[in-house]
Amino acid sequence: MRRIRIRLTRLIAEETWLFASLIKWTLLATAVGILAGCATALFLALLGWSTASMERAPLRLLWIPLGFLGAHLLVKWLAPDAEGHGTDKVIEAVHRRSGRIPLLVAPVKLAATVLTIAVGGSVGKEGPAAQIGASLASGLASFLRLGRRDRRKLVICGIGAGFATVFGTPIAGAIFGLEVLVLGSLMYDVLYPSFVAGMVGYHIASRLGVRYFHQALYEVPHPTEGIFLKTIAAGAVFGLVALLLIEMLRLVHWITRRLPLPGWAIALGGGGLVAALAWLTSDRYLGLGVPTLEASILGAWVPWDAALLKILFTSISLGTGGSGGIVTPIFFIGATAGNTLGALLGFDRGTFAAIGMVSLLAGAANAPLSASIMAIELFGPAVAPYAAMSCVVSFLIVGHRSVYPSQVLGMSKARSVRVQAGAELGSVRGVEVRPVRLRRTATILKALRKRRGDIPRRPA
Repeated sequence: MRRIRIRLTRLIAEETWLFASLIKWTLLATAVGILAGCATALFLALLGWSTASMERAPLRLLWIPLGFLGAHLLVKWLAPDAEGHGTDKVIEAVHRRSGRIPLLVAPVKLAATVLTIAVGGSVGKEGPAAQIGASLASGLASFLRLGRRDRRKLVICGIGAGFATVFGTPIAGAIFGLEVLVLGSLMYDVLYPSFVAGMVGYHIASRLGVRYFHQALYEVPHPTEGIFLKTIAAGAVFGLVALLLIEMLRLVHWITRRLPLPGWAIALGGGGLVAALAWLTSDRYLGLGVPTLEASILGAWVPWDAALLKILFTSISLGTGGSGGIVTPIFFIGATAGNTLGALLGFDRGTFAAIGMVSLLAGAANAPLSASIMAIELFGPAVAPYAAMSCVVSFLIVGHRSVYPSQVLGMSKARSVRVQAGAELGSVRGVEVRPVRLRRTATILKALRKRRGDIPRRPA
């Protein structure tokens, strides 16, 4: 009887604490979602107004170097933590500083990104939204005097809420905030508050007038062996394109770090180079590139080299002083590459553009789970089997690389590849490949042949 009472007491105590924790994180995550939703709505409204104003400005290309210079000086003088494409700096803060982010990062990142995109910088809008959400979450943690562990969890909620509110994908955004931190690992203790923050932020932004692009796909082919094989091949192609983007970003950063020039001169030069490339090719690669992205998903024709040129524009923009995100360019590159690949394979351009869009995110950010869920949220459940398969293949093809150098390596993608678990991907200079033992392989093949009857069994 006494044992039963002890067990019952422990059970009641455990459930009481779990319920209290549920209430606590519901309230905290709701507050983060409200802050992220309001900040993202303000950010997108300012971005839309400034972009429309600059499109009417005379000699638009001449404004690009000045915009890059202004964004560089804003970040350098006011908030150095706002440098780069946003999400990577938040990942770094989560791993190295328990999520502590200066509150000044939010307004500086907002202003620098609006300035960069308005003049034509080829950057995205999700990184600033995630960094703004994380910065506000860190400020809330400081105001409430939360501990290091709770601050870290709250900042992760801010990442997911920012991503969810900027693209209108509450579930994928919440999981992305968890999946992007460590390659091959999810923090399940932050799963519930991330869902709450993402959904609350999405609904707040929607109520404040933010509109999202959701396009249900109806030309999805019926599953056959040939289509699945071509989807796997397409996933490998998207993985190689993601790998090209990662290496191009690294190359431009490597070059700019070794130039004997001050930062302001590199920003001016980078802006001038982007303007020259736009004059030589097309202005479709400037800014967010939303018209071309949406046209690709709707099945319209796009240039075959659109993905390659966008990689070049984005790498220069982010590597020379422009402020913004990387996911929107990833969407552009994946959608245009998928559009062209769909035409080559004889399938609907729009369907393959949608698959390419999420597959490139899965490979470049090492986030196959959130990318697969995003395909369902944006394009409907019919495309889910193809998108999921392509996302996983792209994720594997990229290897142990990422557009986020601060992402921590939590697993090896293949048994024969030895990696240093716990290291940041930006510090990984190479991996050790262990060749498969030929003797073991020969033994396995011989056993299979015996089972089929190719080799006669010895008499007992």
